[in-house]
Amino acid sequence: MSSSEGDRGGLSQISPVLDEVSPSSASSFEMLDMESVPPPYQEVQPHWFFCRQADDSEFWHPFSREDSDKLENAFNTEDIVVAVEGERYDVHIKERMRFAVYWEHPPAEVRRCTWFYKGDKDTRFFPYSEEFSKRLEEAYMIAVTLDEWKRKLDFPTGETVILHNPKLIMHYQPIGLQDEWASSPSDQLRPCTVKRGVESISVEIPEGQTHCEPEKVDHLVFMVHGIGPACDLRFRSIVQCVNDFRSVSLSLLASHYRRSQQEGHVGRVEFLPVNWHSALHGDATGVDEDIQRITLPSISRLRHFTNDTLLDLFFYNSPTYCQTIVDTVASEVNRLHALFKQRRPEFDGKVSVIGHSLGSLILFDLLTNQRNRSRVPSGEHSALNSDTLEQMLTKLDLQQYLQTLLAENVDMESLALCQDSDLRNLGIPLGPRKKILHYIRKKSEGIQSSELPGQESSLHNKPSTTGAVDYEYFDVGIGQVCIDYPQLAFYPETFFAFGSPIGMFLTVRGLKRIDPNYSFPTCKSFYNIYHPYDPVAYRIEPMIVSEVDLEPMLIPHHKGRKRMHLELKDSITRMSMDLRNNVLGSLRTAWQSFTRPVAALPPAEEGEATNDTTPQEDQVCTEAECSVSAEQAEQPEIEMGMLNGGRRIDYVLQEKPIESFNEYLFAIQSHLCYW
Repeated sequence: MSSSEGDRGGLSQISPVLDEVSPSSASSFEMLDMESVPPPYQEVQPHWFFCRQADDSEFWHPFSREDSDKLENAFNTEDIVVAVEGERYDVHIKERMRFAVYWEHPPAEVRRCTWFYKGDKDTRFFPYSEEFSKRLEEAYMIAVTLDEWKRKLDFPTGETVILHNPKLIMHYQPIGLQDEWASSPSDQLRPCTVKRGVESISVEIPEGQTHCEPEKVDHLVFMVHGIGPACDLRFRSIVQCVNDFRSVSLSLLASHYRRSQQEGHVGRVEFLPVNWHSALHGDATGVDEDIQRITLPSISRLRHFTNDTLLDLFFYNSPTYCQTIVDTVASEVNRLHALFKQRRPEFDGKVSVIGHSLGSLILFDLLTNQRNRSRVPSGEHSALNSDTLEQMLTKLDLQQYLQTLLAENVDMESLALCQDSDLRNLGIPLGPRKKILHYIRKKSEGIQSSELPGQESSLHNKPSTTGAVDYEYFDVGIGQVCIDYPQLAFYPETFFAFGSPIGMFLTVRGLKRIDPNYSFPTCKSFYNIYHPYDPVAYRIEPMIVSEVDLEPMLIPHHKGRKRMHLELKDSITRMSMDLRNNVLGSLRTAWQSFTRPVAALPPAEEGEATNDTTPQEDQVCTEAECSVSAEQAEQPEIEMGMLNGGRRIDYVLQEKPIESFNEYLFAIQSHLCYW
């Protein structure tokens, strides 16, 4: 037997179909059933997921490709911590847990996912545990390698997985669980569909510039919420709303600055939430229990909503709770700023603040009472340091706390930067804390009044209209609550106020006008942004330039120009103005032709007289038509004072077309549309 005959004989035993095909045919190999040849085994590519709890349900969300690759590279190492999601979360590989860095949030479970299942009534796939997935992968590897399918895999829990073929794998629950969960006998026989690898399931993995965050951060923004624990009509927390705000920012960066982002010229903006509501309504103050004791039992839901939200306005006007709110906001902003700088020491960008509703008023009062250390005379620090820490504590009869402060390397200069919360963390009781802070504040105020004479009188337009002891006018004359305003650890670049009642509060406090020369001591820019139907928003510019009636600046749509209904409204307005001017011009011309004594003129001059009036009539019409545009073009530029560096302050958003049909219907939604 020749070697060629032996080869054909061997092939005929494996696949007899080869003898029926002519070996000279070029397409003979294309007719083979390739599915009969087992594919080589390829190791599954894992993807990392994290679990999010919502209403007693679990939702598994995939990490981005970049974060999943970082977690996979750190896999099999020791107890390493991997920063994910813009370094706002840390994943502990060994514990398989995801922890929030900047805010309080329950830890979330993390899984290295390779196998997934979906029930008959489920809308999405769920990942198996890593141990369960490991057993499935081992069984799959054996089935692929040996090309032996319809393998049955039994688990100690009574569950059974049958591998029919590479694309059909079913998971059967034990009879006991089927009887417990099945609503009908037919449901008991319906198994779960099993898929291998994240590529075989329908799940949106964040990737690309729209979803993935650039590593470089150009700007840091702190966002302070308004009244209540929820920020929008969906009752989402400040953390959830800021997350959506950040996602919109990334989407706009990808659509408007794609090239600059690809070239590395533009980074991203990091938004961090500042939560003060929980500190006010927590166990520390006990105010919720006090309010609950005096709350009537009727309409309990409405009263609970009022106590949890609207009362924040009254709390802020109380010296006791206003101090708590301001201290919480300042300490939280400083804590977040220090933590961000610690995690990103290379950051050299700008820092700004955003306040919504009552949060904007809190920031306004806080920024008003900041001290610009570059403007403070050199004598202030020397005067503060003239007394040693020991001498000051001796004057206040608080020598027992000297060692406590020295253990933290606190001197007079650093003590001047401390807040009530800082001293409380050192274990100093409330009474001594108030004594120390009062001494430092009085020392600083005495130096400022002696070094800067006349500043107070230049900004005091009139005395306070309130007779309460807890209110007084400061050097900017805004009639705020008399408390100790803490200092921020940085100079904000810009202050954005969303849906802000600042103008109303300043007016209620008795302030009729803001001095055009006034500016925030440490903040360069200020923008008051609001929706036109927002019932809580008020303007600022009329308090600075009251003699001129100016419309607010219209914020362009992110796609350019105005919305369609606003363009149509402007076009109709221009057409009506042109039509009115043309009609008035025609009537004026007709009236002049009737009242002019034409008969007294010679016949030869009649035509000349008519021709002489035509240029005048045309001039009148032309002037009437162009009156509006001429007024707008020749309108002198108005100085808006130094609060925003001479620039405009009030900026209005464009309402949606559906909102223009009924402003009252969308009033509440308009106040919550900024998130």
